[in-house]
Amino acid sequence: MPKSDQGVADSRRYQMVPRTLIFLTREDEVLLLKGAPTKRLWANRYNGIGGHVERGEDVLSAARRELVEETGLECERLWLAGTVMVDASDDVGVCIFVFRGEYETGSLRASDEGALRWCRISEFGALSVVDDLSVLLPAAMGKRKGDHPFSAYSDYDENDKLRVRVVD
Repeated sequence: MPKSDQGVADSRRYQMVPRTLIFLTREDEVLLLKGAPTKRLWANRYNGIGGHVERGEDVLSAARRELVEETGLECERLWLAGTVMVDASDDVGVCIFVFRGEYETGSLRASDEGALRWCRISEFGALSVVDDLSVLLPAAMGKRKGDHPFSAYSDYDENDKLRVRVVD
């Protein structure tokens, strides 16, 4: 199929920005990143590890790259736990590929993105987290390697409050 048959030149089609989100676990803990105070988005709030998929990358390679960049850790056995379609504007949305993995070896390394912290799942409710983490983290934690991934959709209500719906 030639490039012209991909249908991306049709401006009536919704365009997506691909991102990754990684939840790395160690026994009953998950590695979270507290956004640096200087971050434009989610400063001082906890989120999983991740970021944008760069041109020329597949989503798994992007997740592995983001994990190394933000934590210094490598994890060869990441698996797709779910996908999230975020309806962010009339023309462009975000597609988040949510990965799970288990800590293998290595030492955490600080990055400009923020402070890393192994958090017990039971502590999660007491943390200041990004809006969708309270829905996406449990959905991802419920997936074991080999399970079918969850599917989720996010949009904003009339008050610009994020809504997240998970389909399993």
